[in-house]
Amino acid sequence: MEPRIGNKYRLGRKIGSGSFGEIYLGTNIQTNEEVGIKLESVKTKHPQLLYESKLYRILQGGTGIPNIRWFGVEGDYNVMVLDLLGPSLEDLFNFCSRKFSLKTVLMLADQLINRIEYVHSKSFLHRDIKPDNFLMGLGRRANQVYIIDFGLAKKYRDPTTHQHIPYRENKNLTGTARYASINTHLGIEQSRRDDLESLGYVLMYFLRGSLPWQGLKAGTKKQKYEKISEKKMSTPIEVLCKNYPSEFASYFHFCRRLRFDDKPDYAYLKRLFRDLFIREGYQFDYVFDWTILKYQQSQIGAGPSAGRTLGAGAGAAGTSSAAVQGGGQTDRAGGTSTPVNAGDTPEGTRRRMASAIDATKPRTSNDETKEEQERLHSSAFARAGSASKRAVAGTTRAYLGQSQRSQSIRVLFLRMGREDACSIAAVGRVWIQG
Repeated sequence: MEPRIGNKYRLGRKIGSGSFGEIYLGTNIQTNEEVGIKLESVKTKHPQLLYESKLYRILQGGTGIPNIRWFGVEGDYNVMVLDLLGPSLEDLFNFCSRKFSLKTVLMLADQLINRIEYVHSKSFLHRDIKPDNFLMGLGRRANQVYIIDFGLAKKYRDPTTHQHIPYRENKNLTGTARYASINTHLGIEQSRRDDLESLGYVLMYFLRGSLPWQGLKAGTKKQKYEKISEKKMSTPIEVLCKNYPSEFASYFHFCRRLRFDDKPDYAYLKRLFRDLFIREGYQFDYVFDWTILKYQQSQIGAGPSAGRTLGAGAGAAGTSSAAVQGGGQTDRAGGTSTPVNAGDTPEGTRRRMASAIDATKPRTSNDETKEEQERLHSSAFARAGSASKRAVAGTTRAYLGQSQRSQSIRVLFLRMGREDACSIAAVGRVWIQG
């Protein structure tokens, strides 16, 4: 007899791990739709899944928040059923040989700041901002970033009165040591500023390929966290961000100047990166680095044997990236690999992509998804107060002038994405919790 959940879902194989609990692939028995199922033993010393399910319900309806389908108890397990999502940013980072282009990082940064801002608007801190906890969607949502894994989240203010939690010290490290803020290392109670500082480390990790405090050796976990803390505090912002646009250093300076209970100026942080995006002449076409690499692989017929197919070796990544509370996470060093068809330039690939799908019919306006509306109405291309309105207008015209091509690229990627989703699931690479 196959395992059933809530008399509605069929339990499949294990596909990953979250900060608390194991993640399984599930199937809706009536519709055959695939879902993510998170299990937690009812005998666990510190149950978290009920708390996490309540947070998902509080956050429901927000862009980039997975839908919770069901929560309950089945036998010896607490069970939460959620939307099935695509690969994490850590997976995609590995897929792209552990380096993202500036364009990809800036397109991600805009969505990532929005996700954190939304969680904060609901009076919660995430407290474990890392690449594993941001997943891309599937199908028509393949270009939308989702924030997941709220096992370590904490309410930082009263939702009604907005009374902030008190300042405290001598707190244990909660989250992942690699991306933890300096104040978190120092034992200071976390607040909104710490989620944003952690995001800054994530962005620099994507740009640099690694952070200066990765790979440090120590006898115990405690000693390792101390070494990470010392290295982090002794690395000036200008050194961390050397050879990269000054906006990244400005981001860190802003975050570190915030007082404990300050409300961050999220709009300013997004504007920093949006203005840089415009100055660089980029187009918000959702052509990420992995979009290009997937296309290149499709052209040369790359398969699992090529060693670069998205999704190879999934379970290990999901398990080893689990966070812990009260002690931090073992810092995981990542390897490097050779990109497929490295001599092929991104621009050449974009031209071939556009040419190959020139006849593809674009979607109608009725098919606009939330992430596209978010881009058009909340991004630099439509906002007021830009440092250069002419630049914004010019970028908008350029985007509209190439809408056919951009939509065609998206259609191709989404078609590829559906097939990839099947192959990814086949090797356990798609999961709902980081």
